[in-house]
Amino acid sequence: MPTSLPRELTRPVMVGSVQIGGGAPVVVQSMTCTPTSDTEATLNQVRALADGGCDVVRVTLPNRAAIDSFKAICNASPVPIIADIHFDYRLAIAAVDAGAAKLRINPGNIGSWEKVDAVIDAAGAAGAAIRIGVNAGSLEEDLASRDDLTQPEKLVASSLRFVEHFEARGFKDIVLSAKAHSVPTTIATYRALSRELPHIPLHIGVTEAGTVQQGTIKSAVGLGVLLAEGIGDTLRVSLTADPTEEPPVAWGILQCLGIRRRGPELVSCPTCGRTQVDLIPIAQEVEKRLRTCEKPISVAVMGCVVNGPGEASDADVGVACGKGSALLFKHGQPVRKIPESQIADALMEEIEKL
Repeated sequence: MPTSLPRELTRPVMVGSVQIGGGAPVVVQSMTCTPTSDTEATLNQVRALADGGCDVVRVTLPNRAAIDSFKAICNASPVPIIADIHFDYRLAIAAVDAGAAKLRINPGNIGSWEKVDAVIDAAGAAGAAIRIGVNAGSLEEDLASRDDLTQPEKLVASSLRFVEHFEARGFKDIVLSAKAHSVPTTIATYRALSRELPHIPLHIGVTEAGTVQQGTIKSAVGLGVLLAEGIGDTLRVSLTADPTEEPPVAWGILQCLGIRRRGPELVSCPTCGRTQVDLIPIAQEVEKRLRTCEKPISVAVMGCVVNGPGEASDADVGVACGKGSALLFKHGQPVRKIPESQIADALMEEIEKL
Protein backbone atom coordinates (compact mmCIF):
# COMPACT_ATOMS: atom_id res chain seq x y z
CA MET A 1 0.00 0.00 0.00
CA PRO A 2 1.56 3.35 -1.02
CA THR A 3 2.05 5.99 1.65
CA SER A 4 0.07 8.43 -0.50
CA LEU A 5 -3.02 7.71 -2.54
CA PRO A 6 -2.68 8.55 -6.26
CA ARG A 7 -5.20 11.38 -6.04
CA GLU A 8 -3.01 13.08 -3.45
CA LEU A 9 -0.18 13.18 -5.99
CA THR A 10 -2.09 14.75 -8.85
CA ARG A 11 -1.67 18.38 -9.81
CA PRO A 12 -4.37 20.72 -8.47
CA VAL A 13 -6.54 22.22 -11.22
CA MET A 14 -9.00 25.01 -10.48
CA VAL A 15 -12.43 24.95 -12.13
CA GLY A 16 -13.75 28.30 -11.03
CA SER A 17 -13.69 28.08 -7.24
CA VAL A 18 -13.60 24.26 -7.20
CA GLN A 19 -10.29 22.41 -6.97
CA ILE A 20 -9.87 19.11 -8.77
CA GLY A 21 -6.84 17.03 -7.85
CA GLY A 22 -4.01 17.72 -5.46
CA GLY A 23 -5.72 15.79 -2.67
CA ALA A 24 -8.90 17.87 -2.79
CA PRO A 25 -12.20 16.10 -2.06
CA VAL A 26 -13.42 14.05 -5.02
CA VAL A 27 -15.59 16.38 -7.10
CA VAL A 28 -19.10 15.26 -8.12
CA GLN A 29 -20.51 16.39 -11.44
CA SER A 30 -23.29 15.71 -13.92
CA MET A 31 -24.56 17.16 -17.20
CA THR A 32 -27.76 18.91 -18.22
CA CYS A 33 -29.97 17.37 -20.91
CA THR A 34 -32.19 20.38 -21.68
CA PRO A 35 -31.69 22.42 -24.88
CA THR A 36 -29.00 24.94 -23.99
CA SER A 37 -30.89 27.57 -25.97
CA ASP A 38 -33.65 27.29 -23.34
CA THR A 39 -31.92 29.35 -20.70
CA GLU A 40 -34.46 28.99 -17.93
CA ALA A 41 -34.97 25.24 -18.33
CA THR A 42 -31.23 24.65 -18.36
CA LEU A 43 -30.64 26.90 -15.35
CA ASN A 44 -33.39 25.10 -13.46
CA GLN A 45 -31.66 21.80 -14.16
CA VAL A 46 -28.27 23.22 -13.16
CA ARG A 47 -29.78 24.40 -9.86
CA ALA A 48 -31.42 21.02 -9.27
CA LEU A 49 -28.11 19.25 -9.88
CA ALA A 50 -26.31 21.65 -7.54
CA ASP A 51 -28.98 21.06 -4.88
CA GLY A 52 -28.47 17.32 -5.41
CA GLY A 53 -24.78 17.57 -4.63
CA CYS A 54 -22.98 18.48 -7.87
CA ASP A 55 -19.91 20.63 -7.33
CA VAL A 56 -19.72 21.52 -11.03
CA VAL A 57 -22.14 20.99 -13.93
CA ARG A 58 -21.47 20.37 -17.62
CA VAL A 59 -23.59 22.04 -20.30
CA THR A 60 -23.31 21.40 -24.02
CA LEU A 61 -22.72 24.26 -26.45
CA PRO A 62 -23.96 22.67 -29.69
CA ASN A 63 -24.03 25.68 -32.01
CA ARG A 64 -23.45 29.43 -32.20
CA ALA A 65 -27.16 30.13 -31.70
CA ALA A 66 -26.84 28.92 -28.10
CA ILE A 67 -23.90 31.16 -27.13
CA ASP A 68 -25.97 33.96 -25.57
CA SER A 69 -27.98 31.48 -23.56
CA PHE A 70 -24.81 29.66 -22.48
CA LYS A 71 -23.33 32.95 -21.27
CA ALA A 72 -26.46 33.70 -19.24
CA ILE A 73 -26.30 30.23 -17.72
CA CYS A 74 -22.65 30.72 -16.72
CA ASN A 75 -23.48 34.08 -15.15
CA ALA A 76 -26.45 32.81 -13.11
CA SER A 77 -25.24 29.33 -12.18
CA PRO A 78 -24.62 28.55 -8.49
CA VAL A 79 -21.70 26.28 -9.48
CA PRO A 80 -18.92 26.49 -12.11
CA ILE A 81 -20.04 25.51 -15.60
CA ILE A 82 -18.13 23.17 -17.90
CA ALA A 83 -18.73 23.55 -21.64
CA ASP A 84 -19.11 20.32 -23.59
CA ILE A 85 -17.73 20.89 -27.09
CA HIS A 86 -17.41 18.64 -30.13
CA PHE A 87 -16.16 19.19 -33.69
CA ASP A 88 -16.09 23.02 -33.86
CA TYR A 89 -13.06 24.62 -32.21
CA ARG A 90 -14.68 28.04 -32.59
CA LEU A 91 -17.43 27.00 -30.17
CA ALA A 92 -14.80 26.08 -27.59
CA ILE A 93 -13.27 29.54 -27.87
CA ALA A 94 -16.71 31.13 -27.68
CA ALA A 95 -17.51 29.09 -24.56
CA VAL A 96 -14.42 30.39 -22.81
CA ASP A 97 -15.34 33.94 -23.79
CA ALA A 98 -18.86 33.33 -22.42
CA GLY A 99 -17.59 32.34 -19.00
CA ALA A 100 -17.01 28.58 -19.02
CA ALA A 101 -14.72 27.59 -16.14
CA LYS A 102 -13.63 24.47 -17.98
CA LEU A 103 -13.92 22.91 -21.43
CA ARG A 104 -14.54 19.27 -22.15
CA ILE A 105 -13.15 18.41 -25.59
CA ASN A 106 -12.03 15.32 -27.43
CA PRO A 107 -9.04 16.71 -29.33
CA GLY A 108 -9.41 13.92 -31.86
CA ASN A 109 -12.68 15.37 -33.20
CA ILE A 110 -11.75 19.05 -32.98
CA GLY A 111 -9.71 18.89 -36.18
CA SER A 112 -6.12 19.87 -36.95
CA TRP A 113 -3.49 20.50 -34.31
CA GLU A 114 -3.71 24.19 -35.23
CA LYS A 115 -7.37 24.23 -34.20
CA VAL A 116 -6.60 22.36 -30.99
CA ASP A 117 -3.84 24.87 -30.26
CA ALA A 118 -6.24 27.76 -30.75
CA VAL A 119 -8.49 26.25 -28.08
CA ILE A 120 -5.53 25.68 -25.74
CA ASP A 121 -4.40 29.28 -26.15
CA ALA A 122 -7.90 30.68 -25.52
CA ALA A 123 -8.36 28.59 -22.39
CA GLY A 124 -4.91 29.52 -21.12
CA ALA A 125 -5.53 33.23 -21.60
CA ALA A 126 -8.86 33.03 -19.76
CA GLY A 127 -7.65 30.81 -16.92
CA ALA A 128 -10.06 28.03 -17.89
CA ALA A 129 -9.24 24.35 -17.40
CA ILE A 130 -9.62 21.69 -20.08
CA ARG A 131 -10.75 18.09 -19.72
CA ILE A 132 -9.23 15.94 -22.42
CA GLY A 133 -12.03 13.46 -22.95
CA VAL A 134 -10.96 10.31 -24.77
CA ASN A 135 -13.71 7.80 -25.51
CA ALA A 136 -13.62 4.20 -26.70
CA GLY A 137 -16.33 4.99 -29.22
CA SER A 138 -14.42 7.80 -30.93
CA LEU A 139 -10.74 6.90 -30.95
CA GLU A 140 -8.47 8.27 -33.66
CA GLU A 141 -8.44 5.97 -36.68
CA ASP A 142 -4.72 5.17 -36.47
CA LEU A 143 -5.27 3.74 -32.98
CA ALA A 144 -8.74 2.28 -33.45
CA SER A 145 -7.55 0.15 -36.38
CA ARG A 146 -4.60 -1.43 -34.58
CA ASP A 147 -5.13 -5.11 -33.81
CA ASP A 148 -1.95 -5.35 -31.75
CA LEU A 149 -3.35 -3.17 -28.95
CA THR A 150 -6.04 -3.91 -26.40
CA GLN A 151 -8.80 -1.38 -25.86
CA PRO A 152 -7.22 -0.07 -22.65
CA GLU A 153 -3.89 0.26 -24.44
CA LYS A 154 -5.53 2.26 -27.24
CA LEU A 155 -7.22 4.58 -24.76
CA VAL A 156 -3.99 5.12 -22.85
CA ALA A 157 -2.02 5.75 -26.05
CA SER A 158 -4.55 8.35 -27.19
CA SER A 159 -4.49 10.01 -23.76
CA LEU A 160 -0.70 10.17 -23.67
CA ARG A 161 -0.58 11.69 -27.14
CA PHE A 162 -2.91 14.54 -26.20
CA VAL A 163 -1.50 15.24 -22.74
CA GLU A 164 2.03 15.41 -24.11
CA HIS A 165 0.92 17.91 -26.76
CA PHE A 166 -0.92 20.12 -24.27
CA GLU A 167 1.99 20.14 -21.85
CA ALA A 168 4.52 20.81 -24.61
CA ARG A 169 2.49 23.91 -25.42
CA GLY A 170 2.76 25.01 -21.80
CA PHE A 171 -0.81 24.24 -20.77
CA LYS A 172 -1.01 22.57 -17.35
CA ASP A 173 -4.65 22.92 -16.23
CA ILE A 174 -5.57 19.51 -17.59
CA VAL A 175 -8.06 16.95 -16.33
CA LEU A 176 -8.13 13.64 -18.21
CA SER A 177 -10.82 11.04 -18.88
CA ALA A 178 -10.67 7.88 -20.97
CA LYS A 179 -14.07 6.25 -20.87
CA ALA A 180 -15.59 2.98 -22.03
CA HIS A 181 -18.87 1.17 -21.35
CA SER A 182 -17.01 -1.94 -20.17
CA VAL A 183 -16.23 -2.04 -16.47
CA PRO A 184 -13.06 -4.18 -16.83
CA THR A 185 -11.82 -1.87 -19.61
CA THR A 186 -12.55 1.18 -17.46
CA ILE A 187 -10.64 -0.21 -14.49
CA ALA A 188 -7.64 -1.34 -16.55
CA THR A 189 -7.47 1.98 -18.42
CA TYR A 190 -7.55 4.20 -15.36
CA ARG A 191 -5.08 2.05 -13.47
CA ALA A 192 -2.67 2.45 -16.38
CA LEU A 193 -3.30 6.20 -16.64
CA SER A 194 -2.63 6.61 -12.94
CA ARG A 195 0.73 4.90 -13.42
CA GLU A 196 1.67 6.65 -16.68
CA LEU A 197 0.43 10.14 -15.77
CA PRO A 198 0.48 10.28 -11.96
CA HIS A 199 0.39 14.09 -11.94
CA ILE A 200 -2.76 14.48 -14.08
CA PRO A 201 -6.14 14.65 -12.25
CA LEU A 202 -8.46 11.95 -13.56
CA HIS A 203 -12.16 12.27 -14.31
CA ILE A 204 -13.57 8.77 -13.90
CA GLY A 205 -16.79 7.29 -15.16
CA VAL A 206 -18.33 4.32 -16.94
CA THR A 207 -19.79 5.86 -20.06
CA GLU A 208 -23.08 4.71 -21.59
CA ALA A 209 -23.62 2.68 -18.43
CA GLY A 210 -27.35 2.22 -19.06
CA THR A 211 -30.61 2.90 -17.26
CA VAL A 212 -30.85 3.50 -13.53
CA GLN A 213 -30.49 -0.08 -12.30
CA GLN A 214 -27.81 -1.29 -14.70
CA GLY A 215 -25.98 2.03 -14.74
CA THR A 216 -25.91 2.22 -10.97
CA ILE A 217 -24.49 -1.29 -10.71
CA LYS A 218 -21.82 -0.75 -13.37
CA SER A 219 -20.83 2.62 -11.94
CA ALA A 220 -20.70 1.36 -8.37
CA VAL A 221 -18.46 -1.53 -9.34
CA GLY A 222 -16.17 0.31 -11.75
CA LEU A 223 -15.83 3.57 -9.86
CA GLY A 224 -15.83 1.89 -6.47
CA VAL A 225 -12.79 -0.21 -7.36
CA LEU A 226 -10.88 2.80 -8.67
CA LEU A 227 -11.79 5.12 -5.81
CA ALA A 228 -10.86 2.48 -3.25
CA GLU A 229 -7.40 2.40 -4.87
CA GLY A 230 -7.11 6.19 -4.65
CA ILE A 231 -7.73 6.71 -8.37
CA GLY A 232 -10.11 9.44 -9.46
CA ASP A 233 -10.28 13.14 -8.65
CA THR A 234 -13.72 13.86 -10.09
CA LEU A 235 -16.52 11.60 -11.27
CA ARG A 236 -19.77 11.42 -13.13
CA VAL A 237 -22.25 8.57 -12.89
CA SER A 238 -23.78 8.33 -16.38
CA LEU A 239 -27.39 7.12 -16.40
CA THR A 240 -30.05 6.99 -19.09
CA ALA A 241 -32.40 8.90 -16.83
CA ASP A 242 -33.17 12.35 -15.53
CA PRO A 243 -29.71 13.72 -14.65
CA THR A 244 -30.85 14.45 -11.10
CA GLU A 245 -30.75 10.66 -10.60
CA GLU A 246 -26.95 10.74 -10.99
CA PRO A 247 -25.64 12.74 -7.98
CA PRO A 248 -27.28 10.50 -5.35
CA VAL A 249 -25.56 7.46 -6.86
CA ALA A 250 -22.22 9.28 -6.99
CA TRP A 251 -22.55 10.34 -3.39
CA GLY A 252 -23.64 6.88 -2.39
CA ILE A 253 -20.44 5.43 -3.84
CA LEU A 254 -18.27 8.04 -2.14
CA GLN A 255 -20.10 7.62 1.14
CA CYS A 256 -19.86 3.83 1.16
CA LEU A 257 -16.10 4.13 0.76
CA GLY A 258 -15.82 6.78 3.46
CA ILE A 259 -14.38 9.29 0.99
CA ARG A 260 -17.02 12.02 1.29
CA ARG A 261 -20.23 12.31 3.28
CA ARG A 262 -23.36 14.17 2.31
CA GLY A 263 -26.56 13.46 4.13
CA PRO A 264 -27.61 10.39 6.11
CA GLU A 265 -26.66 6.76 5.69
CA LEU A 266 -29.55 4.33 6.08
CA VAL A 267 -28.73 0.94 7.58
CA SER A 268 -31.58 -1.53 7.16
CA CYS A 269 -31.78 -5.31 7.18
CA PRO A 270 -33.10 -7.52 4.37
CA THR A 271 -35.78 -9.01 6.67
CA CYS A 272 -36.27 -12.70 7.37
CA GLY A 273 -38.74 -15.08 8.94
CA ARG A 274 -38.03 -13.61 12.36
CA THR A 275 -39.34 -10.17 11.41
CA GLN A 276 -42.63 -9.36 13.10
CA VAL A 277 -43.31 -5.92 11.63
CA ASP A 278 -43.93 -4.88 8.01
CA LEU A 279 -40.38 -3.59 7.74
CA ILE A 280 -39.95 -2.96 4.01
CA PRO A 281 -42.50 -0.12 3.68
CA ILE A 282 -41.21 1.35 6.96
CA ALA A 283 -37.64 1.44 5.64
CA GLN A 284 -38.83 2.86 2.32
CA GLU A 285 -40.73 5.62 4.09
CA VAL A 286 -37.73 6.51 6.24
CA GLU A 287 -35.51 6.55 3.12
CA LYS A 288 -37.98 8.86 1.36
CA ARG A 289 -38.05 11.31 4.25
CA LEU A 290 -34.27 11.30 4.59
CA ARG A 291 -33.84 12.61 1.04
CA THR A 292 -34.33 16.16 2.27
CA CYS A 293 -32.00 15.71 5.25
CA GLU A 294 -28.40 16.91 4.86
CA LYS A 295 -27.11 15.82 8.26
CA PRO A 296 -24.17 13.37 7.94
CA ILE A 297 -25.71 10.83 10.31
CA SER A 298 -26.41 7.11 10.34
CA VAL A 299 -29.98 5.83 10.74
CA ALA A 300 -30.75 2.16 11.41
CA VAL A 301 -34.03 0.40 10.69
CA MET A 302 -33.63 -3.20 11.87
CA GLY A 303 -36.23 -5.93 11.82
CA CYS A 304 -35.48 -8.28 14.72
CA VAL A 305 -33.53 -8.81 17.92
CA VAL A 306 -30.60 -10.75 16.41
CA ASN A 307 -28.57 -7.86 14.95
CA GLY A 308 -31.12 -5.13 15.54
CA PRO A 309 -30.10 -3.80 18.95
CA GLY A 310 -26.40 -3.77 18.03
CA GLU A 311 -26.89 -1.96 14.72
CA ALA A 312 -29.46 0.44 16.15
CA SER A 313 -27.23 1.36 19.09
CA ASP A 314 -24.24 1.89 16.78
CA ALA A 315 -26.22 4.38 14.67
CA ASP A 316 -26.89 7.98 15.60
CA VAL A 317 -30.56 7.05 15.75
CA GLY A 318 -32.26 3.75 15.02
CA VAL A 319 -34.88 1.18 15.83
CA ALA A 320 -34.74 -2.53 16.60
CA CYS A 321 -38.12 -4.07 15.96
CA GLY A 322 -39.98 -6.75 17.85
CA LYS A 323 -43.56 -7.96 17.61
CA GLY A 324 -45.59 -5.04 16.30
CA SER A 325 -43.28 -2.50 17.93
CA ALA A 326 -39.71 -1.21 18.08
CA LEU A 327 -37.19 -0.03 20.60
CA LEU A 328 -35.88 3.42 19.67
CA PHE A 329 -32.16 4.11 20.19
CA LYS A 330 -30.33 7.43 20.12
CA HIS A 331 -26.53 7.66 20.30
CA GLY A 332 -26.36 4.09 21.57
CA GLN A 333 -28.92 4.47 24.32
CA PRO A 334 -32.47 3.04 24.33
CA VAL A 335 -35.01 5.87 24.44
CA ARG A 336 -38.47 4.34 24.39
CA LYS A 337 -40.68 1.66 22.92
CA ILE A 338 -42.89 2.73 20.01
CA PRO A 339 -45.72 1.00 18.14
CA GLU A 340 -45.12 -0.14 14.57
CA SER A 341 -47.39 2.55 13.12
CA GLN A 342 -45.24 5.34 14.62
CA ILE A 343 -41.73 4.11 13.75
CA ALA A 344 -41.06 6.47 10.81
CA ASP A 345 -42.50 9.49 12.64
CA ALA A 346 -40.55 8.76 15.82
CA LEU A 347 -37.28 8.37 13.93
CA MET A 348 -37.75 11.65 12.07
CA GLU A 349 -38.64 13.47 15.31
CA GLU A 350 -35.38 12.33 16.88
CA ILE A 351 -33.39 13.20 13.74
CA GLU A 352 -34.81 16.72 13.87
CA LYS A 353 -33.39 17.10 17.38
CA LEU A 354 -29.86 16.05 16.38
